[in-house]
Amino acid sequence: MNICFLMYPWDEIDPENDTSLALIHECVKRNHGVALCSPANLTIRNSVTNAFCTVINRMEKVSSSLKSFYKQADIREEMLPLAGFDVIFMRANPPLDPIMLNFLDSVKDDVFIVNSIQGLREANNKLYTAAFGDSHSNIIPATHVSKNKNYLLRQIKESKSDKMILKPLNGFGGSGVILIEKSAMNNIKSLLDFYVTNSDGTSNYVILQEYIEGADQGDVRILLLNGEPIGAMKRVPGSDDHRSNVSAGGSVAKHSLTKQEKALCKQIGPKLVKDGLYFVGIDVIGGKLVEVNVMSPGGVTYMNKVYKTKIQSKVIDFVESKVIDKLKAFQRRSRLRDEVENA
Repeated sequence: MNICFLMYPWDEIDPENDTSLALIHECVKRNHGVALCSPANLTIRNSVTNAFCTVINRMEKVSSSLKSFYKQADIREEMLPLAGFDVIFMRANPPLDPIMLNFLDSVKDDVFIVNSIQGLREANNKLYTAAFGDSHSNIIPATHVSKNKNYLLRQIKESKSDKMILKPLNGFGGSGVILIEKSAMNNIKSLLDFYVTNSDGTSNYVILQEYIEGADQGDVRILLLNGEPIGAMKRVPGSDDHRSNVSAGGSVAKHSLTKQEKALCKQIGPKLVKDGLYFVGIDVIGGKLVEVNVMSPGGVTYMNKVYKTKIQSKVIDFVESKVIDKLKAFQRRSRLRDEVENA
């Protein structure tokens, strides 16, 4: 099997904690062909979608250590057609590049893409969680999204809570997430000016979200594969930061899913699969869904360390099964076509 990881450059990988590297390592261990490219390296040659790839040469012996594997990997640069891969594994960081998806549209029928192009278009931003909330459901916190500063100020003033969460629509890794309080209303006006209005006169959407009690104790990152939870961890904020993201200084601890969290996964799982979102990370606080991460969900290496497991093995098992199913379907269709042709 040949897999292309569409992600950040090889030299930007964190060799100790990178989920993408854990997935790549698992593929190389199984003797699959592995290449990676960044969205900026997609190109079209003679009307065929290609990519300038970093190819990992086959290795006789693969170190069990991610750090050693990364150091020992022998790589080369080569232009390759994307339709020649069996799998394209999306691991690019947000925000989503729509031009990248336009390139992938040309190969989506030939290659199994994790996650699907349509699913990425629908779910790449923080608005996707709204699809899971309705008048009969209480699985997401009250959320407001707008560019209208007066409207956002009114929602803050009318909120029953003294605290709310403010964050940019296209942020990731906890970037730009701040806790605001009514007692600092003058500061809030300045913050909205900063978040909403750009120096060139354009404006950005921001998210204003109900503060969930207990958020100061951290959140839960749950990884779902094909709609089912395969790992979870508690993320605890650092002493000088309210954000629990590990990239923002948070720490991790073991976590057993609560009854409410299991019910949440069961409720949203079918829609994720229906939308072609097979490998997803969700962030949960107090049993409520805060974010759905579909582009490059992380946490695998941390969960592996805490639970002494190998989550990446389950992920690649699933990917292999999907490729085999796709190949069997193609072979069956070819056989039936031959029967019709020869009748």
